[in-house]
Parts: sequence; structure tokens; C-alpha cells
Amino acid sequence: MAAATSALRRIALVTGASQGMGKCIALRLAADGFKVAINDVATKENQLQEVVTQIEANGGEAMSVVADVTKEDNVQAMTSQVVKQMGGLDVMVANAGIFGPFKPLVELSVDEFEQLMSVNMRGVMLSYKHAALQMIKQGRGGRIIGAASQVGIQGMPNISAYCASKFGVRGLTHSAARELAQYKITVNAYAPGHILTEMNLKPEDSINGGPGSTTKKILGLPADAPVGEPEVAASLVSYLAKPESYFITGQTIGVNGGIICS
Repeated sequence: MAAATSALRRIALVTGASQGMGKCIALRLAADGFKVAINDVATKENQLQEVVTQIEANGGEAMSVVADVTKEDNVQAMTSQVVKQMGGLDVMVANAGIFGPFKPLVELSVDEFEQLMSVNMRGVMLSYKHAALQMIKQGRGGRIIGAASQVGIQGMPNISAYCASKFGVRGLTHSAARELAQYKITVNAYAPGHILTEMNLKPEDSINGGPGSTTKKILGLPADAPVGEPEVAASLVSYLAKPESYFITGQTIGVNGGIICS
């Protein structure tokens, strides 16, 4: 009976899940009863294994898969490995991304721009594409969920490349939702605000006003701008992954404490 129950469990793949928001999302989906595959780059393989161990210690089922989401052959192989080992793919969370650089547009180099776009845009596109191909093949619908940002809804100074990449995720998400609706695949994005993950915590926070204060200062945000823990984004992803979210698609949903309303 246990084996039969396990076989019916839905399968989720979360990219960029060795730490921060991706890790929190993976832990939440595992707690929701998903079999969870977690991905990151090779330099974070040990961290990935720690997350797998944590999920398994809590009674869940997990696997790690190392891949560079900027490379199509890696994403294709990652998807195939998850399907082979876990039995399919029901939810793709394209969470992998990088932040910065913090500088004016006139100082931004082409290499800096292209590096950021390769992860934040190409990586999401490839994750969407290969998840969609697998879900169409399975014929049982699915959920595709991408990482946007509050600055993909309203731009901010000194992070133009990052803003552009997250505006791009919104456009990709909205278009893919229209294309994939016929297959009962929903496509949505979560747009976090100032979330207290490793990306937003800096050594200088201790002298700038507490956790997340340095990033606020760099971005020109007020010192009292709202901050949230990564669980607030994970809870939204958890809902978007559920069967009852079938009527929500093509949306980019803010998780920002009301600092930007759309």
C-alpha cells in the first residue's frame, strides 16, 4: 500500500534550491506531500545534498540534480533524470536567479548584462520549455511557476539589468500561459519584494540598521520598507502548485508587503 501511495504522489522540480528562497520552496513542497527534485550548479552540490537529507529526515522523498540552467542540454538532461528517477513531472518551479550588479546603466558592461540575462531569463525560458514538453507528453496537465520580482513590476535605479530580466519573466509567463492552457498547464510567476535570504543579507547590515538594511540603502528604499521571510513566497508557490489553483494562470503575483501594488 505504501508503494502504491508513493507512486501517486505528485512530483516537483525546483531550480536554484540549495539555499534561500529555492530551498524554502523545496521544503514547503515536500511538506505538502510532493516528491521533490532540487537543482543547483555543481559548486553547490554539498548544499543540495543537505537539503535532500533534511527532506528525508522529515519523511519526504527527494533527489538532487546538478545542472546549469543556462545550458539547454543541461536542462534537458535534468528534466529527463527527474522523470526517470521519480516517475514524471507535475510542477516546475523555475527559481534559479542571480542579483545585481548594483550600478547605473551607463556603467553597465555588456558582459555583466548578458551574464545576468543568461541565468534570469534564458534559464527560466529553458526550464519552462522542457517542463512543458514533458507535461504535454504526460497528458495530465501541470504547473509551471517562475521567479519574477517586485522590480519586474516597477523598475528601480541602479539595477537595470536585473529589472529587465524580471520584466522578461513576466512576459514569458503571460505568453506561455496562453500557449499551454490547451494542455491544462498553468503558468504563473511570484514576484517577491525584499525577502531576507542570503542574497539580501550583507555583512554591513550590522551598521546599517539590521537584516536587509544594506540592500535597502543600495536600492534607495526607505529604512522602514517592509521585509519578509522566504516562507511568504514559499506559501504562494505552495498554493499555485495545488490542484485547486487550476483557474489561476498567466499571473505575476506580488509578495512584497504592499510596497508595490499592481
